[in-house]
Amino acid sequence: MPPRRRLSPADRRAQLLAVGAELFARAPYDDVLMEEVAERAGVSRALLYRHFPSKHALFAAVYGQAADRLLAATRLDPDAGLVEQLTQGLDAHLDYFVANRHAVLAANRVLAGDPVIQTIMNDELDALRARLLGVLPIADDRTRDAVSAALRAWLVFVQVLCVDWLTHAHCDRTELRDACVGAAVGALRPLLPDDPAPDWPPAPRPRAEGVRPA
Repeated sequence: MPPRRRLSPADRRAQLLAVGAELFARAPYDDVLMEEVAERAGVSRALLYRHFPSKHALFAAVYGQAADRLLAATRLDPDAGLVEQLTQGLDAHLDYFVANRHAVLAANRVLAGDPVIQTIMNDELDALRARLLGVLPIADDRTRDAVSAALRAWLVFVQVLCVDWLTHAHCDRTELRDACVGAAVGALRPLLPDDPAPDWPPAPRPRAEGVRPA
């Protein structure tokens, strides 16, 4: 065990979250042990459990922190193009999904239906939907309700598709991202008075052989 450093409670919590994030990214949820978290952080198990009373509590805190960071990295501007902004937001999320595959699969498979984890996911999806509603040209309440419902369904579609992609590499990353963008454009076009992406879709590109998530 590394020599213990004296840290403030906030700094110690941040350190434990960083160690937990590293371990949950590296190994499946069931293989991560609280004893290893304590050892890598250079603290006793008693101190670790004072901050996080269970592995579930630690994972929820790690995943909640990741969701907050992804929201911060997803910037939407009403003056920018829809496709450009969707692409940027999807790239930020895919960067995290690829680097933290085990954590994403734990949240969506091992802990699927867990109320704490589900709340974290739903809160992020609701925040993303609200941001998208804020940058789209919506003229009335009826249109807003229709677009809101379409965005809610689209965000769930993206979540399911990306989790499946992490398990089965059915296409490459660019194809996955473009499929998600295309689904959003296709859902929104019939509901908005003006085409939100007049230059979409892009020209087809040759399909690669033996694709893997990257």
